[in-house]
Amino acid sequence: MADTKFPPENNLPAGYEPPKVWTWEPGNGGAFANINRPIAGPTHDKDLPVGKHPLQLYSLGTPNGVKVTIMLEELLAAGHAGAEYDAWLINIGKGEQFGSGFVEVNPNSKIPALMDHQPKDGDKPLRLFESGSILVYLAEKFGAFLPTDLRARTEAMNWLFWQMGSAPFLGGGFGHFYSYAPMKIQYAIDRYAMEVKRQMDVLNRHLADHEFMAGSDYTIADMAIWPWYGRLALKDAYDDAGDFLSVDQYEHVQRWTKQIGERRGVQRGAMVNRTFGDPSTQLRERHDASDFELKTQDKIATA
Repeated sequence: MADTKFPPENNLPAGYEPPKVWTWEPGNGGAFANINRPIAGPTHDKDLPVGKHPLQLYSLGTPNGVKVTIMLEELLAAGHAGAEYDAWLINIGKGEQFGSGFVEVNPNSKIPALMDHQPKDGDKPLRLFESGSILVYLAEKFGAFLPTDLRARTEAMNWLFWQMGSAPFLGGGFGHFYSYAPMKIQYAIDRYAMEVKRQMDVLNRHLADHEFMAGSDYTIADMAIWPWYGRLALKDAYDDAGDFLSVDQYEHVQRWTKQIGERRGVQRGAMVNRTFGDPSTQLRERHDASDFELKTQDKIATA
């Protein structure tokens, strides 16, 4: 019987019909196809390095990774010396997130992952994964960037979890089909562009009446949202996506983006584990505060 709702000739590719049971075909096309797979667990044995600081970060300078390095640099800028950390580069393009040591820290094999070798309970090292969980943990460990007032804290948590739920539509949805998919699919691009513009409007309306996401205080909610939506507002995401989505029209997001971007902790955090862009902005690994002056990629290349 012919499928009148989804006639195969209208599918992409033309004639495609979903099988009754999906099976994986390695190398299914598009960026990252070489590391995508439908199962979890390690692919190879590899221990993680451990540096001199209690906090050991294993990450990459993607928006989710930048959230955590911004938080750590902001803590240090605020005088929390215990937030000193080692940041080790995890090259997800080479599948390093599937090493046995990394999987022990994050069974989901996604960056960022953090080990605290001096947790407050004095017990064995504590693993942390999921960027939102790491931000809350660090905020509570150091008593910073998460208000203690009930209403302000709740608002910060509201927006933190808004980001965690919304960004996949921006990155895995719009970003994937606009920049990474092996073909341009109008339906997918239109669907996710509409959602991302709605999200930008949510932010713009909120920031029209609030200096920061949780009100008058700069919090982990700002740190979580800025690497995703601030980067888009700066036209620094997914090729020409900023123009495609007319991001200049979101004036309050633009004001907030600029204000956050002027913070020293944000500027430093955005450099850590970065492997693209201007070499002077790439600090591929960070083990000491002096690394920002001595070990950026431009200096390493000319050493």
